[in-house]
Amino acid sequence: MAFDAGQLKELRAAAEAAAAAGGEVISRNVGASGGAFETKGRGDYVTATDREAEDAVRAVLADRTPELPFVGEESGGERGDVYWAVDPVDGTTNLLRGFPVVATSVGLVEHHRAVVGAVDAPLLSLRFSSAQGQGAWSGERRLEVSRRPARQAIVAFAIPFRDRSFAPRYRQVLDHVWEATEDLRETGSAALDLSWIAAGVFDGYFEMNLGVWDVAAGAVLITEAGGLMTDWTGGDDYLSGTILAGSPNTHALLLEATNA
Repeated sequence: MAFDAGQLKELRAAAEAAAAAGGEVISRNVGASGGAFETKGRGDYVTATDREAEDAVRAVLADRTPELPFVGEESGGERGDVYWAVDPVDGTTNLLRGFPVVATSVGLVEHHRAVVGAVDAPLLSLRFSSAQGQGAWSGERRLEVSRRPARQAIVAFAIPFRDRSFAPRYRQVLDHVWEATEDLRETGSAALDLSWIAAGVFDGYFEMNLGVWDVAAGAVLITEAGGLMTDWTGGDDYLSGTILAGSPNTHALLLEATNA
């Protein structure tokens, strides 16, 4: 299945509507600190808000694109050549702690590449969306990655807490990037970190062991904003969840760090 420009525009609108539906659930439940929660693993939670937001996103996509499979962080789903990848609440721990860096992320994957994405951060009043060949946007503002030299870069990151076996390798890269850039930031939301790179706020991002729902929407935002999105070898398998993202200058530095 190959989408033409008109179809991609319609799919972007569907992603925006779905992300907004998830964001509305987050806004409605924020006073309850995410509602009741269960522990999936160390530092990894699922709340009633996660499930309600995923249902809201699924309902919109089922109405707008009933032919496309749905893969959600909470409910799973079967991946095909084309499918929606959804994180209903990216930043669940943030939500539980009252930290407003929380978003719904909706991405469309086609043949192992992200082609449409929307990220809605209701507690920050931020929305981002993109489709392949149509630019990356926040409202009416077209997004562009930064042009800062790598030495002045602020790089976002997240510790791969779900599997501590990644820690030794990750620390090597972290040390290299810390020494070579201006500063580091950890926000707790991969979808927003990637969106902020597209917007030129951050300059780069690196992480290991993410889910496809964490990566898909942000990937198309970054590439459409003039940035690069790869795996740690510089290849195109970024949906594996071990990713380097950034402006061309900063991505080159990150690639150097992962191959040092």
